[in-house]
Amino acid sequence: MPHPHYDSSLRHRLGRTLRTPLGVTALTACLLVALVAVLGPALLGDRAAQIDTDAINQGSSAAHLLGTDQLGRDIAARVVVATRPTLRLTLLAAVIGVGGGLLLGVAPAVVGRRPGRLITAVVGVLVAFPGLLFLLFLATIFGVGTTGAVFAVGLAMVPPMARLVQNLTASVAGSDYVAAARILGVGRFRMVVRHLLPNIAEPSVLFATQATGGILVAFSGLSFLGLGVQPPQYDWGRLLNEQLNRVFVNPAAALAPGAAVVLTGLMFGLVGEVLAQAGGRRAPRAAEPGPPRPSPAAGETAATDDGALVRARGLRVTFPGGRQAVRGISLDIDAGEAVGLVGESGSGKSLSALALADLVPHPGRVSADTLRFDGADLRADPRLGTGLAMVFQDPMASLNPALRVGRQLAEVAEVHLGASRARAAALAVDRLGAVRIAAPERRARQRPHEYSGGMRQRAVIAMGLMGRPRLIIADEPTTALDTVVQKQVLGLLAEVREESGAALLLISHDLAVVAQVCERVLVMYAGLIVEDLPVGELLGGAAHPYTRALVGTAPTMTTDPGKELATIPGRPPEPGETGAGCPFAPRCDRARNRCHEDTPRLTDLGPGRRVACWYPVGPAATTSRTVEATS
Repeated sequence: MPHPHYDSSLRHRLGRTLRTPLGVTALTACLLVALVAVLGPALLGDRAAQIDTDAINQGSSAAHLLGTDQLGRDIAARVVVATRPTLRLTLLAAVIGVGGGLLLGVAPAVVGRRPGRLITAVVGVLVAFPGLLFLLFLATIFGVGTTGAVFAVGLAMVPPMARLVQNLTASVAGSDYVAAARILGVGRFRMVVRHLLPNIAEPSVLFATQATGGILVAFSGLSFLGLGVQPPQYDWGRLLNEQLNRVFVNPAAALAPGAAVVLTGLMFGLVGEVLAQAGGRRAPRAAEPGPPRPSPAAGETAATDDGALVRARGLRVTFPGGRQAVRGISLDIDAGEAVGLVGESGSGKSLSALALADLVPHPGRVSADTLRFDGADLRADPRLGTGLAMVFQDPMASLNPALRVGRQLAEVAEVHLGASRARAAALAVDRLGAVRIAAPERRARQRPHEYSGGMRQRAVIAMGLMGRPRLIIADEPTTALDTVVQKQVLGLLAEVREESGAALLLISHDLAVVAQVCERVLVMYAGLIVEDLPVGELLGGAAHPYTRALVGTAPTMTTDPGKELATIPGRPPEPGETGAGCPFAPRCDRARNRCHEDTPRLTDLGPGRRVACWYPVGPAATTSRTVEATS
C-alpha cells in the first residue's frame, strides 16, 4: 500500500503543477467544458430544438452565430447542447476500455500459468491488429446506434490498455514483497487490490487520461460515418456529418463541431500532461523548510566564496516522510584541490555528490542555505554545463549499450559546446586517446560491450573531459576493477587533474585509495560530516572515534595475518532514526552522557582540521600507522 506521506506528497506536487501555466490552462479548460456540459442543455436546449421554417440554412448572423441547419435550428445552440451527450458517451466508453484493460492486464498475474499465457497471446494478437480496422469490425458486429458505438469504441481500447497493464504488472509481480505475500497465503483478489494495482496506478491513469482524447475522436468519427448516434439524438460527430455538405457555403457551421472535438481532445491531453508532471520528476519543486539552523560555529563562516570552487552550507537531501539522508552538511572544495569523501555505506556520501550535481533521484528533494559552484548560485540555476564531470561506479550505467562509444562522447560536444558533428567526432577520438585508450579511431566505432571494465571507466572519464570541467566527481571509480587497472585509473585521474587543473571529489570506501590521491579527507556518518582533516593525518592522527574505527578495520601490509580484523559494533542508523545526541554514540566506546543528549557541531581542532565530537581522541592516542603502510 502506498505510504501516506507519498500520497500527501503527490497531492502537493499536483497542487504546485496546477499553479503552473500548463496546470492553469488545463484546469481552466476542464472547468469551462464542465460548465458547458452542465448548463448548456438547461439554457439552450429549447433554442437548439426549435424549428423555424423561415430561417432554413441561413448563414452566420447576430441572431444565429453559426447559422441554422436544414430545419432552421440554431447550430451554435446545438453544438453547446451536444457537449453533454458527447462527453457522457466518451467517458462511458473510456470506463469500458479501462475496466476491461485492467481485468485482462492483471489476469496473467493471478490465474494459472497456462490461462495466463493464453490471455497474453490473445492480447498480443489484438494489439497487432490495426486499431481502426478493429474498431470498424466491432462497430459492424454491435450494429448501428449509440449502444453499439459505445461498446465498439470501449472494447477497441481494451487491448492497448491491457498490454500496458500486463507489462507494468509483470515488473511488479516479480518483486520480493509480492512473493512474500504469496507465501503468507494472501488471496488473489487481495493480491491485486493491495499489491499490484496501487503500484501501477500512476502510469495506468496517465495512459487512460490521454487515451480518452482518442476515444472522443473515435466516437465522433463513428457518428460522422452514421454508425454512432442516430437522429433525433445528436453529438458533435453527428452535427459535423449534417453540415459537411455546406462547408463551402457556411464554413463556420461545419467547422464548429470539428473544432469542439479537437479542443476537447486537447483538454484530455493537457490533463494527462499535468498528471504526468505531478507524478514525475518534472513536477515544480517547492522550497522545503529545513530544520532550524544554529548560528555558524567556528570554521563555518558566512558563505562568501573566498576563492572556493564549491561552497555548500546546510546541504540537505530529504525523502518523503521527512527522512533526511544528508542532514545539513557544510563543505568547501578549492580550485584544483583533491578531496576524499569516506564513510560506511548509507552514510550519505553519494547523495551529497549527487546533490551538488542536481542528480538526486526522485522523490528526493535537495535544499541548502548556500550552494555555489564556480561563483554561481545553484539554487537559482542548477545547470552546470560542462563545468562538472561525473565518473560513476558502474560505467555500463553511464554508457548506452546500443550506441557506439564515440557517438556518445560526441553528443556531449554537440549539445554543450555547439560543435558540428564532424568536429565533435574528432574531439571524441582525441579524448579517447587522452585517456590512454589504444587505437582511439577504431575504439570510437565500437559499442560499450566491446570494451573491458577498465576501458569503459576510461571512456566515462573521457566523456567528462569533452568539455573543460572545473570539478570531477568520482563515485567509487575503482570498486569493480582489479588492482592493476585500479592503479591505472587512479594514475589517469591524477594526470587529468594536472593537465586540466580540475578539482576532484573522490568518493571511496578504500582508505588507501583516498590516501594516494587526495589532499584532504571528509568523513561522513549518518548524513553528517564528522571530521575534516589533511590526508596525512588520516591513518595516524584522526581525532574522531568513528574515523579511527574506520582506519582500524582496514588491513595494512604490517597487519598480522593470524589476527582477526577489527570491526565496528552495531550498524549505522537509517535516515530518520537519528535523534538527539551524537549519531555515533550507540557504537562508540568513548561515549558519555553528553554524547547521547547533545549533537556536536563541526568545530576547529587546528590548522586545516575540524571535528564533530565532544571528546575527540588526543595526540597521545595516535597509532604508528602511516600512509605508506597502506599504499
